[in-house]
Amino acid sequence: MKLLPKTLFGQIALTLFTGLVVAQGLALWLLLTDRGQLNYKLLAEYSAQRMAGIASVLDSAEPAERPALVKALSVLPTTVSLSLPWVSGREDDSMDARLFAQVAARHLERPLQIQMLSIERLDPLMFALHPHSAAERRQRDDDDDEVGAIRGRLLPRNFVAQIRLSDGSVLSFHHVLPLPSTDLPYRVLAWLGLLGVSVAGLTIWSVRRLTRPLANLAEAASGLARNLDQAPLAERGPQELQQAASAFNAMQRDLKRIIETRAQALAAVSHDLRLPITRMRLRLESEMSAGLKAKIEQDLQDMDSMIGHTLDFLRAGSQTEAVVMIHLDALLDSLVEDMEELGAQIERSGRVTQAIAAQPHALRRCIANLLDNARLYGGGKMQLKVIDAADAVTLQIDDSGPGIPAAQRDKVFEPYFRLEASRARHTGGTGLGLPIARAIAQAHGGSIVLDEAAGGGLRVSLRLPRRAC
Repeated sequence: MKLLPKTLFGQIALTLFTGLVVAQGLALWLLLTDRGQLNYKLLAEYSAQRMAGIASVLDSAEPAERPALVKALSVLPTTVSLSLPWVSGREDDSMDARLFAQVAARHLERPLQIQMLSIERLDPLMFALHPHSAAERRQRDDDDDEVGAIRGRLLPRNFVAQIRLSDGSVLSFHHVLPLPSTDLPYRVLAWLGLLGVSVAGLTIWSVRRLTRPLANLAEAASGLARNLDQAPLAERGPQELQQAASAFNAMQRDLKRIIETRAQALAAVSHDLRLPITRMRLRLESEMSAGLKAKIEQDLQDMDSMIGHTLDFLRAGSQTEAVVMIHLDALLDSLVEDMEELGAQIERSGRVTQAIAAQPHALRRCIANLLDNARLYGGGKMQLKVIDAADAVTLQIDDSGPGIPAAQRDKVFEPYFRLEASRARHTGGTGLGLPIARAIAQAHGGSIVLDEAAGGGLRVSLRLPRRAC
C-alpha cells in the first residue's frame, strides 16, 4: 500500500487508468474468443456441407465413375476413400459428433446413413486411405506418423466419418480443420492502443483540471494563518469548486475584518486605559507617604507593561512589516550583546552563510524573547547554536535551568499562562513572551519546539525556513 499515490489526483488517475486497462483487456479477450469461435463455426459448417456434397455427388454417380471422382474430390484437408469397410462399434456419440452429423444430413440430397467415428481426435488408421503399393504404404505410414505427432501436439480440429451410399458402398472421410489463426490482430491492437492512449490522456487532463483547484484551496488554507492578506482564490472550475473557493474567500475576508476590528478595539481600549494611568501618576506627585507612593507606582507600571505586552501579542502575527533580506548573524550579534549586558552568559556556535527573508523587527523580538526567557528562567547560562541548512535555519538555545515538564510544554504557549508562582514573582512576567515568539515564528512559516537539553535544562529550537523575499 506504500506504493499507492497519496494525492487525490494520483488516486483518481490510477483508478481510471486501471479500469481502462482492465476494460481494454477484457474487450480484446472477448474479441479474440468470439473471432475464434466464429471461425471454427464457419469452418465446421463448411466441412459438414462439403462432406454432404461429396456424398451426394458420389451417390448419384455410376459405380464405375466413382473411383475417378473420389480421386478428384480427395483434396486436402479432406481425404475421401471407397476402399474401407463399414466400422461397427466405434461410433462417437458425443454432442459435437451428433451436431456435426445433423448439419451434414440436412445438406444431403437424399437420406443416407452417417456415422461419426471421431471428432477432434486423430485416428492413425484413417491416414493411409489410398495405399497403391507396399512401398507407398510404408512411406505414407511414416509421413502420417510424423504429421500425426505434429498435429497431436497442436491439437487440430479433425473428424473421421463414414456415409453408406444408396447401393451399400461405404464412403469414408477424414478431415483436418485448419488451426485457428494464432496471429495477433495488429490492427485491432493498434486501435485499442490508440483508444487507450487517447482516453488516458484525456482522463489525466480532466482529473488534473478538476483537482488543481482543490490543491490551490489546500495551499491557501495552510497559508491563511500566516498571511490573511494573500490573494483570493480564483473562482473557476466546476460549480462545486467555485462555491468552495467563493466560501473560502468570504471566510478570509471575514477573518481579516474580525481581526482588524478586534485590534482596533483593543488599541482604543489600551489608549483609554493609559490616559487614566497617566492622570494617576500626575496625582502621585502630591503629598503622599513614600512607601504608598512606591507601591502605587509599581502597580501602574505593571498595568502599563501588561497593556504593552498584550498589544505586542496581538500584533505578533500581523503582516504590517515588510519582508526583507537580513543577515541573521548580525542580528544575533546585537541580541547576544544586549543579553550579556543584562548578565547572561552565552556560548555561541555556528554561522549563517546566506541572508534570509524575514521581518527584521518582528524576528528580533521573537529571538529576544527566547533569549530573555533562557536568561531569566535558565540560570543565566545558555548555549546558542546555529544550524544552517539548504531549506531552513535552526536556532537551538540550551539553558541550564530546571527545564519545563513535558506535560506543560504546550501550555506555556498559551497567552497569560505562567508556571509555578515562585518563578512568576521573580520575573513579574505577563505570560506572553513565548506566545509572542511562536506567533512571530509561525508568521514566518517556521516553528518553535521545546525539548530537554543535553545538560538537563530546556532546549528551545526555532526553525526558520528559507523563502523568497
